[in-house]
Amino acid sequence: MIQNTPMHSFHIPVMGLAFTIDTPVKVAHLGITSVVSITDDELMEKMRAFYCRKLQLPYIEITKKIKDYRAERVTRYLNLLDEIVKNKVTQFKKELTESRSLLEKYISALPDKSVFRKKIQSLIKEGNEFKERVATYIDRHLHAGKIDVNIMTKVDKDNFENDEQLPVAFNDAHASLRGYANSRLESSVVLSAGMNPRLYSYFENFDDFYPDENFTLKKKITLKVSDYRSALIQGSFLAKKGLWVSEYRIESGLNCGGHAFATEGLLMGVILEEFKNKKQELIATTFALMEKALISKNRPVPPEAPVVIISAQGGVGTAFEHDFLLEHYQVNSVGWGTPFLLVPEATTLDAATRKLLAEAGEDDMYLSNVSPLGVPFNMVKGLSNDYWKQKRIEENKAGSACPKKFLALGKEYDIKGICTASKKYQDIKLAALEQDKQTMPVAEYLQKTAAITDKACLCVSLANAAYIENDIPVKGQPQGVLVCPGPNLAYFSREVSLYTMIRHIYGYENIITASIRPHMFINELELYVKYLRQQLYSLPETVTAAQINKWKCFQQNLLAGIEYYEKLFSTLCRFSKERHALIHQLGVYKADILLLEPIGIQNTPVLKK
Repeated sequence: MIQNTPMHSFHIPVMGLAFTIDTPVKVAHLGITSVVSITDDELMEKMRAFYCRKLQLPYIEITKKIKDYRAERVTRYLNLLDEIVKNKVTQFKKELTESRSLLEKYISALPDKSVFRKKIQSLIKEGNEFKERVATYIDRHLHAGKIDVNIMTKVDKDNFENDEQLPVAFNDAHASLRGYANSRLESSVVLSAGMNPRLYSYFENFDDFYPDENFTLKKKITLKVSDYRSALIQGSFLAKKGLWVSEYRIESGLNCGGHAFATEGLLMGVILEEFKNKKQELIATTFALMEKALISKNRPVPPEAPVVIISAQGGVGTAFEHDFLLEHYQVNSVGWGTPFLLVPEATTLDAATRKLLAEAGEDDMYLSNVSPLGVPFNMVKGLSNDYWKQKRIEENKAGSACPKKFLALGKEYDIKGICTASKKYQDIKLAALEQDKQTMPVAEYLQKTAAITDKACLCVSLANAAYIENDIPVKGQPQGVLVCPGPNLAYFSREVSLYTMIRHIYGYENIITASIRPHMFINELELYVKYLRQQLYSLPETVTAAQINKWKCFQQNLLAGIEYYEKLFSTLCRFSKERHALIHQLGVYKADILLLEPIGIQNTPVLKK
């Protein structure tokens, strides 16, 4: 199978549950790859019903009475997306050949190095006979962007029927994977949130993830990783099962949207450099393991390692940064997520929330503790979800009704699982806290109360935007909308068209109006310094040796990253104009890091072992 050259050098990563739920319908015909979350089967079923009504297609509801309803919903929705995109591509090709102005507009939003763009331009110059030859070339070489899917590996709740636990194959993430594996899509599943050995082993059940007799992978695996070590461990684990990781997607630990999985102070530039230098080693190591596994399973063994691509995302905001990642680190694609929340033609978000995002500044973006997963979660002030959550707290009804239970992962109080954002869980915790109220200072009591009630129902609030935007009735307890943009959003201040955003990515236009926007690497460094300071200030007065060692490792990694950036900015010509300012900024953060230390360390004569 011939590998098609991507039409674009960027992709749109998964965002929340709903924000990219139908993005392929909107952008795939233009050659743009995007990622759909396949966590919320209820949302996918309602979106399938929505599009079937809109396009006058037959629709039969998949109810929860069906044994494998979750996987079936995923499969049917993905097949519908595939059908819609294929039809749109056919129609789009026809429109391009019939309208020269549309064709010229389309190629004006392609990268200047695009072979497709250059070929069309040369055909147009040929004169009267260009139309037929253009039509032939478009038909052969314009192809849709991929409909990739995302699974958060840890969101893999056990499921029950009549109080009897179902087999592991019916766990949430397992069922989502099965739904994707059974679909017609030829794309990638993006695995995020770390390693889940049981889920990774489940891939062995599906032939599409193995090379066929032509050594082609119909379905591919993409790992979202935050460092090289994690990539090697996970890639090797899968390779030992004969499974190939076709893409390693490097995401900034903190300069991203959604959950923020901070590294131990390893900065993005350092991580990208390691991938660049060790890519061939990674391929050789994992291919040797894969080869051995395929032989043992009597499956076709490719004569050479399949293609591996490296992509990067998190905080990218300018064409300069985009090109730098492509050229210096030799990544194959750059993810642009948060900025697309301001593009109604590309993402799904209600108008009120999109307006809030457009008006948000640096001070409105913050890392919160609202996620039931216990991982810092990027937020913006003023969301409607905040209003409804606070209203329940004030009425002594804190917590969510928890209708979907995707994050009901804790089994401390219920064998079926319970979510820390649920009313059931918070009632238990608040009651226990009330019993201890008299034994603690008021400030401590209030702090612990806030920590309990701060958790938000992500399952409902991250999906509501799709219902509101598409006039789908929202049932149940009011939760409002919650959206999780990265800090980079602060530099984008207005809604723009899809065409304008693409041209911004490639440097044909500039939609950033802020007079000062630090380089993405500087932004990430600042976030890590703030994160380290917060972590140190939250330590107890008596710290353990392990905590001290962790702090020192984090600090040394940050300092090593600054040293790397100093050399990078000093030696590359592309930074000549900004060099002085960049080096100065690095110096400021270096001084801040050297001054940081755990609160109380100077007065702690004995450390806990």
